[in-house]
Amino acid sequence: MIPAYVKALCTEIEAVAQQQSQRVELATVFLGGGTPSLLSSQQYQQILETLHTHFDFASEIEITSEANPGTVTAESLAALHDMGGTRMSFGMQSPHPQDLAVLNRQHRFEDVVNAVKWSHQAGFKHVNLDLIFAIPAQTLERWRAALEMAVNFGVDHLSLYGLTIEEGTPLYRQYQRGLLDDIDEEVAAQMFVEARSLLAQHGFTQYEISNFARAGGMCRHNWNTWNYQPYFGLGAGAHGFVNGVRTRNAASVAAYIQRMRAPQGEWPAAEEVAAIPFEEQMREWMFVGLRKTEAGVSRHDFTERFGRKIDEVFPEALAWCERNELLEEFGPERESLRLTDRGRLLGNQVFMQFLGE
Repeated sequence: MIPAYVKALCTEIEAVAQQQSQRVELATVFLGGGTPSLLSSQQYQQILETLHTHFDFASEIEITSEANPGTVTAESLAALHDMGGTRMSFGMQSPHPQDLAVLNRQHRFEDVVNAVKWSHQAGFKHVNLDLIFAIPAQTLERWRAALEMAVNFGVDHLSLYGLTIEEGTPLYRQYQRGLLDDIDEEVAAQMFVEARSLLAQHGFTQYEISNFARAGGMCRHNWNTWNYQPYFGLGAGAHGFVNGVRTRNAASVAAYIQRMRAPQGEWPAAEEVAAIPFEEQMREWMFVGLRKTEAGVSRHDFTERFGRKIDEVFPEALAWCERNELLEEFGPERESLRLTDRGRLLGNQVFMQFLGE
């Protein structure tokens, strides 16, 4: 289905671009979800050329591709870099076979070693590795070793995610059958604290709850999202946010291809199009902004965007977070807010306050 899918995606790119009131300049492109690296170099090129035909590219555009280790070669990475790719992101997850087996990952640690090496050889300056902690039976020692191996690759960005067992997945079925240990939240918290300390020693700054970068290595695409900037969601299952409207495309590849055979409307691939109410936009702005651990949110920026003051809109949430030492004021005249060290561990508790849950 890949050729038909690529054709459908290019059709959607053209259709969405033509619906805009003026030609749009893209600051970043992120090829993600599933395994984009299963595409051939020619298919990558077809997508990027279609984007460039119907959108303007910023002079220093960031073009990122996700890939599973083991699905790339030195040649495919060189080709992607030559097409304008600037950043690669690999799902390392763990270097240990026991952890990869629990996660049902097919790659080997050797595949990660090669993927990073070939990326650097191809000329990619920015390389990200995803790691997962709090895997059932994973020890603190094994987690430390995973971090040490990751930083020694010479990559400039790491994304760390605590394992969540999603209903309907093979992992969930194993858990339900009692084949996996429970996840110890205290150990998970300890792993996260250890990671922050170890990565700081290696020159990584935590700029977002789950993301750490060396100087100059921050992912601009994600940074724009946390700054509540608009983005097009193109492709099967993609989510977009443009002009205060949230879109969700058909998740099924077959249904997506069918929709693109005769595209209709402003968002031809979308199964759901919803204008985000003003109150909800304010809540979302706080939620995504507070994920920025160093920059946090600015009261001034909030007022500029919404014409209201944070303290007037969210007095109860702010009071609760202050009582529980989860938020702190900082910066000139202490006008900005960010998570405390304790707040970084309990971020979801903070976000729920602002989301009204």
